[in-house]
Amino acid sequence: MSATEKFFVVELPRGQSLGHKPGQFVQVSVCGVGEAPISISSSPSRSNGKFEMCVRKVGDVTSALHRMKEGDQIGVRGPFGRGFPIEQFEGRDILIAAGGLALAPVRSVINQVLDNRKKYGRFIILYGAKNPAELLFKEEREEWKRREDVEYLETVDRGTPDWTGNVGVITTLFPKISVNPRNTIAVAEGPPVMYRFVIMELLGKGIPEDQIWVSLERRMKCGVGKCGHCQIDHFYCCQHGPSFNYAEIKGVMEAI
Repeated sequence: MSATEKFFVVELPRGQSLGHKPGQFVQVSVCGVGEAPISISSSPSRSNGKFEMCVRKVGDVTSALHRMKEGDQIGVRGPFGRGFPIEQFEGRDILIAAGGLALAPVRSVINQVLDNRKKYGRFIILYGAKNPAELLFKEEREEWKRREDVEYLETVDRGTPDWTGNVGVITTLFPKISVNPRNTIAVAEGPPVMYRFVIMELLGKGIPEDQIWVSLERRMKCGVGKCGHCQIDHFYCCQHGPSFNYAEIKGVMEAI
């Protein structure tokens, strides 16, 4: 994947299905180390007794996961949280805006749409990262570029001598697209600093507030709304989210 990210395929016992929705997460535990919330990167349409995660090495649990080998066992609780209401997106144009590592969780939405392509209208994916080395899922991005039924644009904040694509933050991609605002569902995922500016672009395109969705994966710990680490005002991200409609949270302090 990259210098700090690693891709995992988790096989569940007896071929059972995780039963998740795009946008949900699981609690992953490593014996003797601890537990951490990890986004589900695969779509329900591709479950087949397995699910996928893209894990950044940032702490004890994720470091332990990076040291694991094929066949090692982990603990899994979940899925938890509210996913995206993908069934309500059917018949609409879909616009995805993802920044950095956030392509991993929003990939569950992307593949769900691709696997049921006839149920949706136009499909636009905008993706940005700090530099070319941090762009994830190279083979899949190349496939999106080749597909006639996907409009894919990517950018990096800082280019390299061999980079020939767009240079600039993700908002520099918005002038390159046009949308039918009343028929467009937008899903934005990325670092907190990204949301405010991306939402401004989406609203500037005329997309209604209740057709904009974001994911607030913040400080989640227990997964069941008991520890309070992920509380934003009266919302618990692990229970009421992490997928939120912008109309729900636009006035909530610290949400965006």
